[in-house]
Amino acid sequence: MQFYESVSMKAVIVGGGIGGLCAALCLDHFGWQVEVLEQAEKLSEVGAGIQVSPNGVKVLRALGVESLLKQHAFAPKEAQFRIGASGTLIGRTRWGTAMERRHGAPYWHVHRADLVEVLAGILETRSPGALRTGAAVTGYGQDEGSGWAILADGSRAQGDIVIGADGIKSVIRQQMLGPSNPRFTGNVAWRAVVPMDRLDEHVPPPAACIWMGEGKHAVTYRLSGGTLANFVGVVERDDWQVESWSERGTKEQALADFAGWHPVITRMIEQADAHYRWALFDRVPIGQWSDGRVTLLGDACHPMLPFMAQGAVMAIEDGWVLARTLSDTAHAPDAFTRYEAQRQPRTARVQRRATGNMGIFHRRSAAAKLATYGPIWLASRLMPTALDAQFDWIYGHDVTTQTG
Repeated sequence: MQFYESVSMKAVIVGGGIGGLCAALCLDHFGWQVEVLEQAEKLSEVGAGIQVSPNGVKVLRALGVESLLKQHAFAPKEAQFRIGASGTLIGRTRWGTAMERRHGAPYWHVHRADLVEVLAGILETRSPGALRTGAAVTGYGQDEGSGWAILADGSRAQGDIVIGADGIKSVIRQQMLGPSNPRFTGNVAWRAVVPMDRLDEHVPPPAACIWMGEGKHAVTYRLSGGTLANFVGVVERDDWQVESWSERGTKEQALADFAGWHPVITRMIEQADAHYRWALFDRVPIGQWSDGRVTLLGDACHPMLPFMAQGAVMAIEDGWVLARTLSDTAHAPDAFTRYEAQRQPRTARVQRRATGNMGIFHRRSAAAKLATYGPIWLASRLMPTALDAQFDWIYGHDVTTQTG
């Protein structure tokens, strides 16, 4: 693996989540010094899974992360589309070794906590002390030659540039573009992780499985080498709009939302120790991500619904493209212009596709179900490679081999 000669430049990254940590590793790879500011006192992730598709694994491979993360991953054999109540299989696409042959990298299911731990550990090894926890940021400043993050205690974290990787409620974005509220999408999501040995015969299939229903859907898959099962359940409702990863609901509430569904779903809800729920928000694509020596990354500039399983992976791609353009262009604002030009069309397309999938997964009328699910059923049986090809523009993308 090639590492680049240090250019003695420093990036201050606001946010120590997946996007911020990956951006730090990418910049370190290209020779930058990095400082990551995380407001939490310690890194922690609510028990939840994440899907890392081949386009994201390619970046992790280039960073030397792949082999370590593989120890925590589960590689699904396929993607499945099922009816939520009956469990009837509508269609499938081939993953597993077929996915790796087609796109040059595997598709993984990973526990978020495992991914954050691996990224943070590698960053500490390569750049000791780069991650600062308990460092809440309230804004930024800049002059002709530098940029800095302003911390809640009034101190500054100084660098050559500032990167806002601080999520959908980004304080960096708010200062840059002015106050605005994310858009509530009319959906509330449940999350739970359950040990597989609690589920008896009602284990989820070894696949990324979408269970579709009227005004709701669920996603199940396996984690941690297949020892854990991950559940996400999304329900259309407007009576609860709290956007928080740590907010808990009750088992009874989750069971009520999925009453009458297949035992795989209800068994996972029954056996989970904790049931987290949060309202789903997004924002429309925007045309400005940067202000002088300050730019945005991940959910801070393109938050999206989880219905394409690409939110974190888009942030991972962002980190590589941003680091590469900064290594190629001495003037940071010019590099940011190139970064935006490369990333905005792709991330906006994924945002739109994720929003559109909500309607596909939540069909209510018999006619709408037939019009949507019928072609999936036919394609998976008569033209499976054509169904696979619909995702080539996402999974086949490789930012590590591109220039621009």
